Amino acid sequence: MLDPALVRDHLSDVEAKLRRRGMDPSAELGQLSKLEADRKRLIPVVENLKREQNAAGEAVARAKKAGEDPSAIFAENKVRAGKIRELETELADVDRRRDSLLLTIPNLPHDSVPAGKSSADNVEIKKWGTPPAFDFAPKPHWELGPALGIIDFERATRMSGARFSVLMGAGARLARALIDFMLDLHTREHGYTEVEPPFMVNAAALTGTGNLPKFEQDLFKIAGDWDLYLIPTAEVPLTNLHREEILDGRQLPLRYTAYTPCFRSEAGSYGADVRGLIRQHQFDKVELVKFTTPEQSHDELESLTRNAETVLERLGLAYRRVLLCAGDMGFASAKTYDIEVWLPSQTTYREISSCSNTEAFQARRAQIKYRPDGAGKAQLAHTLNGSGLAVGRTLIAILENCQQRDGSVVVPQALRPYMRGLDVIK
Repeated sequence: MLDPALVRDHLSDVEAKLRRRGMDPSAELGQLSKLEADRKRLIPVVENLKREQNAAGEAVARAKKAGEDPSAIFAENKVRAGKIRELETELADVDRRRDSLLLTIPNLPHDSVPAGKSSADNVEIKKWGTPPAFDFAPKPHWELGPALGIIDFERATRMSGARFSVLMGAGARLARALIDFMLDLHTREHGYTEVEPPFMVNAAALTGTGNLPKFEQDLFKIAGDWDLYLIPTAEVPLTNLHREEILDGRQLPLRYTAYTPCFRSEAGSYGADVRGLIRQHQFDKVELVKFTTPEQSHDELESLTRNAETVLERLGLAYRRVLLCAGDMGFASAKTYDIEVWLPSQTTYREISSCSNTEAFQARRAQIKYRPDGAGKAQLAHTLNGSGLAVGRTLIAILENCQQRDGSVVVPQALRPYMRGLDVIK
């Protein structure tokens, strides 16, 4: 959530940055300005009435001490108290409407984020590796997997519908190997603490990360009276680990990693990536989350992104890093790098990880603070997140990049200790 004081005191700057995102914030900012004017009108009136009420209490004491009748003062106090309650109710309603509106406004892009409206305006930062050159026509993973007997789309569709899959045999083992490999890499070499969080969270947790209230259509809600949703990413429970806490700034940055299944309705994506594993309602992911000070956060974004890239380098998969333009960033992000892996079936790079710095946007919503030296005034922390990596898309990249003419797939060297020595999937 944006700082209400920032919006109030720097309205034109906020508007300009939101326009960089491709939105017209005139209506929202107009409403916020009106609500701030109402607050500015109400707050001094309430405070003045309370001062008068306190002074009246002292007048009652003096009247009693002088043997005078304080009934007139009591009568005035009663009327004044009713007016205070009325105005406080009005002020609370203004605050509620202001905060509800702020929850629907996206984060402001960092100054280093390029202008642009769509992915066509993203900026390539680097490339690593060389896409494989085949002396045969490479097959897409949706053909390779079924032919090898390791992916079954038909049975998944019969039991769950479209955008689900079943991994079988070496396919299931490969997915588990990727999870273990990623978690070991991030915990042993990159300094993350592994977490096994709940796979369901309440509305408050999703509001804290920015998924609610604006993106409820993208979520799967538990039926009945439960205030629970299936998580769209482990970013949600990991970020909410420190909800409404004050951290010791001397211990920052905190780094967490978790494997979870993820559940997304993919609202608005129908017709896109309908074949294969690219866009599923259920998929596995290893997530990276950091809690930092404002001074650390952009350096920590660079290192988090490198941590995710290292997975692809160890697997020998060509990738590129792109800096997203303001119009292509996620709702909560102030700056995002996408890591895109080469997919031979599409002869292009496709996203396999998004690494974002949300600065204080999520921390303000979830009230995550820190004391710089373990003492003193608490300040809002910065939160960061990124995929390290999406398991299904990494599996796709291995199948397509490591395929052989006979339809077999060579297992990357880094994964063989996790595959019980299996080096080729036939």
